[in-house]
Amino acid sequence: MGFEKKIERLEQIVNQMEDGELPLEESLKLFEEGVKLSRECQVQLNTAEQKVKSLMGVDPQGNALTK
Repeated sequence: MGFEKKIERLEQIVNQMEDGELPLEESLKLFEEGVKLSRECQVQLNTAEQKVKSLMGVDPQGNALTK
């Protein structure tokens, strides 16, 4: 599942949980899924940030540095 789909699913989970209509067991399942998705998104964001930082580097001569 791609990053955008994970974010969409997280939004769905939040909306469902905010309604307060779910049984406790279902709320716990959704919470667990949300935590997992959140962690996966964070890893993807960290990876993207590192790529951007490596592409934004410049050597003393002004040339772009990439890894």
